[in-house]
Amino acid sequence: MSSNRILDNNLQSSFHGNVRQITQKTHQLGSNAKEVIRNLPNILTEQQIKRLKEHKYASEGTTLLDPYMQIFWKRLVEYCPLWVAPNLITIVGLVLNIGASILLIILTDGAKEQCTRWMYFLTGLGLFLYQSLDAIDGKQARRTNSSSPLGELFDHGCDSVSTVFVTVAFCCVLQLGVHPWVMFWCCMLSCVTFYCAHWQTYVSGKLKFGTFDCTEAQFFFIFVCLITIISPSFWTKTMPIIHIEYRVFSAILMIGSGFCSAVNNVRLISQGGCGRNSSSVAGTSIIFPAWHILFLTFLAYIASNHSLSTALVQHPALHLICYGIAFSKITNRLIVAHMSKSPLNRWDTAYIGPIAFCVNQYFSCFIGEHILVWFFLAFNLYDLLRYNTKVCQELCDALNIHCFRIKPPTTLNTDHTH
Repeated sequence: MSSNRILDNNLQSSFHGNVRQITQKTHQLGSNAKEVIRNLPNILTEQQIKRLKEHKYASEGTTLLDPYMQIFWKRLVEYCPLWVAPNLITIVGLVLNIGASILLIILTDGAKEQCTRWMYFLTGLGLFLYQSLDAIDGKQARRTNSSSPLGELFDHGCDSVSTVFVTVAFCCVLQLGVHPWVMFWCCMLSCVTFYCAHWQTYVSGKLKFGTFDCTEAQFFFIFVCLITIISPSFWTKTMPIIHIEYRVFSAILMIGSGFCSAVNNVRLISQGGCGRNSSSVAGTSIIFPAWHILFLTFLAYIASNHSLSTALVQHPALHLICYGIAFSKITNRLIVAHMSKSPLNRWDTAYIGPIAFCVNQYFSCFIGEHILVWFFLAFNLYDLLRYNTKVCQELCDALNIHCFRIKPPTTLNTDHTH
């Protein structure tokens, strides 16, 4: 008995020792990562940081399904522990969503083939979880008295990345890889729509929701996943009377709704801004942000149309994700410009990859396009992560808060206003 007790004590002490070592190494890695990020060149000016600290979230309107979903979201947030940071909720949802989307892209060979029903189920579930967690992060912030401009910035930044992968995953469910140009415009219009929504916010100072907006689009995608679970080959069938495939018809619906949403935002922009002489929140031209979205869309079209190795046809999902990451970067810059009431620069490093791709085509693909597209993806991912992490770090330091950690409140805040 005594020998067994000694053995148990030794095992227990060894276990606690290993846990302490792992904890110390984790803290050390975290400290090293923070130090590396702090040593990167600053992105925000002192004036931008000051205005970011003063920023207050403002929105207008409600979507068709939001009033009903609010009942579910208010109940859901009550199950979330008070020590969980709102940004942690958002990033967990994003990881689940992107993880399911990437797995679907791989298993469908870039939107060209069918895959197992359980993968469609996981994709729809991943989007539903992201939608739910994304909806309760603000409520959690109010429950824990930890609301800050960082929360809004982090939330919209995650949305910009999610938009890219959700749209490509939608195309994979429909197997639109066999119609690469339909898939191209489906992804382009999705990114343009998201950008125009924040362009309108940059001009008016308020994020204005339409009757059919993000929530409705997400449920449409979940509905598409449910149909595919029941009949994976349904979308390849031809519709009666009009004689087009169901997948093409669904893509046209998405393109049409995205186009209408973008046009509506442009209409709101044309009415003038909230700044001096109907300018933007930064007192700049309300038209200038169009340059970024038009230039990037032009580069994407030229590269896709003049590709010697038909990169869009051979690898549609990979090709469009590359440009989607660039769209996410310029949208994040627009969000920061709105929240800090600062002008947009004409140049952005997100253009380097698309320009390099076009220049390479001009020289008859001196570097193989299949090789270059991976460098394009790696650089744009690094560029996006560098920008986002540095902005978050600078804002965390200015507000004296942590991105993924909060102090639980002594009293529970029951304000669940949207």
